[in-house]
Amino acid sequence: MLVARGFVADGALDLTGFADVLGRPRTWRLVGLTLAQSFLGTGFALVAGLPVAFLLYRRTFPGRGLLRGLVTVPFVLPTVVVGVAFRSLFVPDGALGFLGLEETLGGIVVALVFFNLAVVVRTVGGLWERLDPRTEQAAAALGASPGRVWWTVTLPSLAPALVSAASVVFLFCATAFGVVMVLGGARYGTVETEIWVRTTQFLDLRSAAVLSILQLVVVATALAVSARTRSRREAALHLVSDRTSAVPLRRSRGDVAAVAATAAVVGGLILLPLGGLALRSFRGPDGRLGLANYAALGTTGERGALTVTVWEALGNSLRTAAWACAIALVVGGLVALLASRRPRGTGARRAVSLLDGLFMLPLGVSAVTVGFGFLVTLDQPLGVEYDLRTSPALVPIAQAVVAVPLVTRTVLPVLRAIDPRLREVAGTLGAGPWAVLRTVDLPLAARSLGLAVGFAFAVSLGEFGATSFLVRPQSETLPVVIFRLIGRPGAENYGMALAASVVLAALTAVVMMLAERLRGDHGGGEF
Repeated sequence: MLVARGFVADGALDLTGFADVLGRPRTWRLVGLTLAQSFLGTGFALVAGLPVAFLLYRRTFPGRGLLRGLVTVPFVLPTVVVGVAFRSLFVPDGALGFLGLEETLGGIVVALVFFNLAVVVRTVGGLWERLDPRTEQAAAALGASPGRVWWTVTLPSLAPALVSAASVVFLFCATAFGVVMVLGGARYGTVETEIWVRTTQFLDLRSAAVLSILQLVVVATALAVSARTRSRREAALHLVSDRTSAVPLRRSRGDVAAVAATAAVVGGLILLPLGGLALRSFRGPDGRLGLANYAALGTTGERGALTVTVWEALGNSLRTAAWACAIALVVGGLVALLASRRPRGTGARRAVSLLDGLFMLPLGVSAVTVGFGFLVTLDQPLGVEYDLRTSPALVPIAQAVVAVPLVTRTVLPVLRAIDPRLREVAGTLGAGPWAVLRTVDLPLAARSLGLAVGFAFAVSLGEFGATSFLVRPQSETLPVVIFRLIGRPGAENYGMALAASVVLAALTAVVMMLAERLRGDHGGGEF
């Protein structure tokens, strides 16, 4: 429907919308800014993530599991919380105010690196952990220096994982919404934020549809690259040992450098913004330290800034996330189960690949585009005489659409790794298809399902892009309320936004820590 809105007007092909949008200098400026933040965010995420991946997946030391969980938390933090955390650092009186990063491209890139670091660490580290160390040892024994071993042996072996991680990070950077809205201010915008502005402020649905189509072209290209590199990475994983190659941490020059780089990345990029956010949340409107901001969460803010209290919004978020998680788990689990099968026919294999790619689209397509698509199409879905846009079920459905790819990508590699002979043996012994699913697939995939539940619930809890289009005033979720508080004048409203962000960040972190603990060292998944 979005594509049709861009190409068709009054039932006939009409490209004037494209000519109008593409003829605006503002459009190309937004496209340039979007690509700039995407390339910069991807490059710096790779540079920052490599030493962390080496330390967490090639070395063993006490507390490694806790550090892995800490590095994962930013990936599932709500984008609004990330924006608020870095904004509290970049404001003139913030800890990094002297850098002048408020409402700049540099500030947004730093926040995007924070958000996507875990993608690089987990994707690259998962392959690095199982590389056979004897290849590197043989190169060193033949006289290669550590630098040459890295360039000629290690880096080529990691190439599939690096390109796969880069393509996914590029997608997330290109479609970032909450971070840009909070940190960009009036001086900075992207294609993503322009879609939201054109829809909500100008009701210019035609221009928004054209911009969404342009974004879809970029997303489809990046997803195609991601799919090819993902298959190569899975093939590379089949060629390496199933056992970890991690060894105890040593006092060598390389290990010391990795520890120093990891400390700088984790301390400066993760702990500093989160710690700064937590500390500033205790500074009341009068400048004194205390719990005034948290006490105000039971109100609607200064001058009635909100229609619901923050605690009511948190309740709305929890209920919505629970429904969205249930939907995403059922749909994503079924897609993963079907995509894990390897039919013999060429046509059937292509159909399975097409289905997998179709359900992967929301991973790259912006949540704003998803919300926009729901807004313009679900007045009478499939001819049913019912306007779904008035239903309270619309927000959980939209959040589930965003969460389904994460469930699929978490469960699918585990299902694909199951030896098909196990199913054949069970079938030979008389087990029907449902019995095979219950006794073979589900037990082996159970831990990855636990991680998938954590991902789906955390992502739904902090979803902002699609929800900002669809939510009603009396059922606003916590991310929407935080954004409204930031946009309202008054020190009390800003203090409430900080306190609410801490509450949401803490809840998200607890969910992911529990999911990681449930998974243990089993399970797989792309992230």
